[in-house]
Amino acid sequence: MPTIAYFYGIAIRMYLREHPPPHFHAVYAEHDATVDIASGEVMDGWLPKTAARLVKEWTLAHREGLLDNWARFERGEPLRRLPGLGED
Repeated sequence: MPTIAYFYGIAIRMYLREHPPPHFHAVYAEHDATVDIASGEVMDGWLPKTAARLVKEWTLAHREGLLDNWARFERGEPLRRLPGLGED
């Protein structure tokens, strides 16, 4: 489960052997949410309101890199690390 970004205590991870639609996992303290790359919305699980807002903002800013990582994952290539929120 590679961590591809980390910001404000939130780890962004893409797990091996995932399934469509393109998504990632956001882990914050004891909370774990599956987040849709296209919309930045939580698909499954739960994040506190502020963490969910930060994850959505980050997702929308890094959608291209996330989709590139999803394609790399499907080709069996290593994932690339993405900048955290505000590190661009």
